Formats: sequence, C-alpha cells, structure tokens
Amino acid sequence: MNKQWLLARTPPGGLPTDDDFKWVETPIPEPGPTQMLTRTIYLSLDPYQWGRRLSGVEAVGDVCHGRTVSQVVKSNLPEYQEGDFVFNTNGWQEYGLTGEGISVFNYMFPRKIDPAQAPISTAVGVMGMLGLTAYSGMVLQCAPQAGETVVVSAASGGVGQVAGQIAKIFGCRVVGIAGVREKCDFVTDVLGFDACVSHQTEQLAADLKAACPDGIDVYFENVGGRVFDAVLPLLNQRSRISLCGLISQYDNRTMDHAHEAWMEQGKAIFERQHVQPHRLVVGTFVEHYQSQFLAEMAGWVREGKIKYKEDLWPGLEQAPAAFQAMMTGGNFGKTLVGVGEDPTLDAAMQERRAGTNVLGT
Repeated sequence: MNKQWLLARTPPGGLPTDDDFKWVETPIPEPGPTQMLTRTIYLSLDPYQWGRRLSGVEAVGDVCHGRTVSQVVKSNLPEYQEGDFVFNTNGWQEYGLTGEGISVFNYMFPRKIDPAQAPISTAVGVMGMLGLTAYSGMVLQCAPQAGETVVVSAASGGVGQVAGQIAKIFGCRVVGIAGVREKCDFVTDVLGFDACVSHQTEQLAADLKAACPDGIDVYFENVGGRVFDAVLPLLNQRSRISLCGLISQYDNRTMDHAHEAWMEQGKAIFERQHVQPHRLVVGTFVEHYQSQFLAEMAGWVREGKIKYKEDLWPGLEQAPAAFQAMMTGGNFGKTLVGVGEDPTLDAAMQERRAGTNVLGT
C-alpha cells in the first residue's frame, strides 16, 4: 500500500493545522506505457506550498504537493532505468508516477541525479530549486558587487543561507536577519556572514542600522512585516531587492494582495532612492539558467564555499508537524522529510541522518 497525505480541506486562513491534512493508504499505482513508478526518499517542504493550498490551486482530496528525491522502481521510459535517482514531484506520499499525464507544475521537470556529484538530498535543496531560487535572486536579479552591503532575511532558512553565501563569494559584506541566538550564531560562525541580528528583539531597527553603517545595497526579502520596516530606511541609492517571499504574510489567503501591500509600503523610498525591486519567480529562470546554476553550485559545494543545513524529519507521518514548524519559524535550515531509505548513504551517515539539523558542505 501507498501511504499518502491528502489536502483535507481548503484552509480557512491563518497557519496550517492538523485539520488541513488527511492520512490515507491506497494501492501502489502501476505505471502506464510512458510513465515510471518511483519511491520517495526525501520530501521538500517549502512555504510556497501553503499559498497553493490557501488559494485553492491545490484541490481538496489531492495528494499534497511537494518536490521530491526518488528512486525508480519500474520504468517504461527509455531514459530512466530501475535504480536511477531522480528529482520529481511525488508530493506527500511514498510512491508516485512520473511521465505522461503527470503534472510538472509548469517548470519542475524531472531529471536524473548523480550521487557522485553531491548528496542526493541536495536535489531539493542547495542543488535544486531552492538553490536556483537563491542564485536567481542574488546573482541574476541583484548582481551584487564586491564591497557592497547585502542583507538577507530568514538567513538561517534554506534559501537565505545560500543567498548570503553567494553574496560572500561575490565579495560583499553580508548581514543576516534570523530568530533565536543559536540561528544567528550559525549564520556568522558557520555560514560566514559578517553579522546577524535577531528579528525577535525590540531593537531590531537599531541593531540592523549598527550592522549596516554604510546602508544597504542589496536586500534579499523572505519575510516582510517588521523586518521590512527596519530595512527600508537603510536602502542606498540604486539598491536592488529580490522579493523571494513574505513568510510573515503566509496566513493571508491572497498573496497577491500581500505583494501589492509590500510594494505600496516601499513605494516612497523606492522612488526617492531609485531602488529596483524584483519579484522572484524561480520558474522563469529554469529554462535558460538551470544548467549554468548547477555547474557553478556543484563547484562551490565541492570547494566548501557553500555550506548548508538540513532540518530533517524522519518518517512521512511527520510531514504535517514539520510543515507547521517551518511555517512558524520552528525549523533550522532546509526542511526535509525522510520518507524512505537512502541507499547512497553508509551506515554511519544513516545513523547521523536519523536526527535533525544535518550540516553538509
């Protein structure tokens, strides 16, 4: 049988609760003539998934959407063989079909994963759409220059930690904004940011100003709310912003309204300072930049220039709890659910990954 989490209802708003998800078991599907069956190993949990559910894009009764790392069990596709590792979108279930008639959600095209290049979990992390998101916003939209000051909100999260490290590679002074002291220390001591301030303190604005004495040239936005309030007065002339997410607003049913409100809030300063804000939609960069990104990121990871932290929750049954933790800031790093055995790991690594917060280089 195939264990699955379905969307139990269109959420009424607010943040996710157990009532939004339904656990079922159904027969493992048989692949059609132009399909393959894969076994889910890792499931990626990301804030955008909540927006899909709030807006009704994800229908009640659907398997909850999610990017996955999987292994081919049976293939009727000539380019994939049994045992291959793949990036696909099985979602919140143990087994899924890939191929003709199965949605790729506009841009999440399946691809083979080479375990020799990097740990396969990174295909939904630093070597996947998460990494491409950070790369697209930081490199392609904001084009950081050596010596500039870059600020990254949600700096200890999956996208934020990569975006900030890329800015360091480009020779920037990088300031993170995170939550608890443990996260802030990780951002500076492990990821190598120059400073990190906590959004949980009442003196956030003063702390950020002290950390950015020359103002802000690039801002990577993941949060919004009072974090954006603190950033706005510090934006320099011709600074650039990549609007990746607004996690403080993900309890808002209409994210388009949240984005419009964010733009309206910044409008006066944007105009006075000639700021260039960019909406970041990673799907627009896949066709032309994914190959370039994968080549560069693989090199940075091998050379130790990019480190990453995975918040790994073992067992598919933990997916709702992990999702709720991520949406309320209870995660530390890129949130993953370990759904099935990863045969690329030796026994010692398997034991290490049985807990959470795995650090990789």
